[in-house]
Amino acid sequence: MQKILVTGANGQLGSEIRALTASSASPLEFIFTDVAALDITSPEAVSVFFENAKPNFVINCAAYTAVDKAETEKELAELINHVAVANLTKASAAAGAYLIHISTDYVFDGKKNTPYHEDDDTNPQSVYGLTKKRSEKIVLSYSGGMVIRTGWLYSKFGSNFVKTMLRLGAERQQLGVVFDQVGTPTNAADLARCILSIIFKVSKHEKKFVSGVFHFSNEGVCSWYDFALQIMRLGKQSCKVLPIESNAYPTPAPRPSYSVLSKEKIKKTYGVEIAHWIDSLETLQLFE
Repeated sequence: MQKILVTGANGQLGSEIRALTASSASPLEFIFTDVAALDITSPEAVSVFFENAKPNFVINCAAYTAVDKAETEKELAELINHVAVANLTKASAAAGAYLIHISTDYVFDGKKNTPYHEDDDTNPQSVYGLTKKRSEKIVLSYSGGMVIRTGWLYSKFGSNFVKTMLRLGAERQQLGVVFDQVGTPTNAADLARCILSIIFKVSKHEKKFVSGVFHFSNEGVCSWYDFALQIMRLGKQSCKVLPIESNAYPTPAPRPSYSVLSKEKIKKTYGVEIAHWIDSLETLQLFE
C-alpha cells in the first residue's frame, strides 16, 4: 500500500486533504502530522520519522504564512519555510519518496500584467516570498521534487480572508478593501483535490510523476475588492464595501499588485479541471 505523509496537516490545505480522504475508500494510506507529531525543523526527527513511516509521497503543507510578521521574525520564517524544507527534501530523497511542496505567488514581484508562467523570473518583495523562493530551489534540486505555487488560499478551516470579511461584515456598516491588487482566489478544497488526483494517477501508473514547478489557483481574475463583494453577497451581509488603493492601507510586507497564475501546465500534464473562483466560492460551507 502506498503511504502519503502530509506535513502541516492542521492548516487549511492539510485539513482539506484530511476531510477529502476521511470517508472515501482508498488504496492509499495517509499519515497526517503537525509540529506536535513531527518537528520538520529537526533533521534528526525527520530522518527517524521517515525511516519508520517509509512514505512513498510527501505533501508539505507546513509553512510560516504570517506575511507581515515575517518582516520582523525573519529567522523563524527562514527556519520553517526553508531549513525545514531542506530536511524534508533530504529525507524524501533518502526514502525514494516523491515530494510535493506548496509555494506561493509571492515569489513574484507583481510587475507583469499577464498571467505568470512557471518559468517566469521570480523576484520576491517580502521576507515571506524570499524564504519560499529558497524552499523552491531546494525542492527542485531533487529529481523527485514538485513545487505547486498557489495564492489567495481560503477554506472553512483556519484563518483566511473569507472568514475575516464575514466577521467584519457583521460588525461594521462599511469596509474599505484594496482594488489595485489583482490575483485569483483559491479554494483549498480544489487544490487538495488536484494534489490527490496527481497522486492517485501516479500511484496507478496512469501518469508519470513530473518534477518541476506547477501553478494552481481557481480560474478567473479579480481584486481583493471584487472578492470581498462576492463574500458579502454570499454571506448576505449588508456591510458596504468601498474600493481603496493599497497606499491607503499600508502593510509591513509589500504585496504583488498582480499575481494571476497560468494553470495551463498542470491542466495539460495531469488532466486537471479547474473551477472559476466565483463558482468555487459559492460551494463553501461557510455560506450554507
